[in-house]
Amino acid sequence: MIELTLGIVIAAALADSINPCVFGVLIFLLAYMTAVFKNKNKMLIAALIYVSAVYITYLLLGIGVFTLAYTAGFAKPFYWFAAIVAVIAGLFEIKDYFWYGKGFSLQIIPGGVERVKKYIKILKKMGAKHTSLSLLISFLIGVLVVFVELPCTGAPYFAILGLLSSGDYSSGIPLLLLYNLIFILPLFVIIGFVYIGKKSRVMEKWRKKYRGLMRLLIGLFLLALGAYMLWAVV
Repeated sequence: MIELTLGIVIAAALADSINPCVFGVLIFLLAYMTAVFKNKNKMLIAALIYVSAVYITYLLLGIGVFTLAYTAGFAKPFYWFAAIVAVIAGLFEIKDYFWYGKGFSLQIIPGGVERVKKYIKILKKMGAKHTSLSLLISFLIGVLVVFVELPCTGAPYFAILGLLSSGDYSSGIPLLLLYNLIFILPLFVIIGFVYIGKKSRVMEKWRKKYRGLMRLLIGLFLLALGAYMLWAVV
């Protein structure tokens, strides 16, 4: 098994952070938040609460999987499984650069988008009448989004968890904290652009233009990391 370095953690988090699925949901949500809250400062607070929910949920999910694999004594099988998943996911991501959306793709779970839209409609209905409640709904949307996006975003995280499970538990938690912080950084950039007046439709046009390239970069990283993980134990 290979030693997990800080560089691998940062690279994996960066690869995970540029996922078009993550950007797509946030841009869609921000469009509604801008319309709902009218005041851009309220929109900013709601968006930051959403990102906080993503961070907390993704972190707790990672800690849970890491703890289970580490304490249950199946770190080695989990490592193998994570490496194989990384290679397969990498191939599908690269495929989408050439044939985006054709055949099988790593996507949000079936019905996930509809569930997110349902929560967003509730958020829209609350509007300015119940600001505190609408902020709570923003948090719940963040929690929900993490789970529905996992098939689309989870492969780099899964690979890192596989590497962590074969190492020291106490040193793994700070690395997970760092990973998740890097993961949400591009979300702050998107929120910042919308806050200063960039239209959501312009952001979405940009996302669609470069989503294939984002998939390619993620795929190449996953393929390289997964192959390296397998090579190290053969």
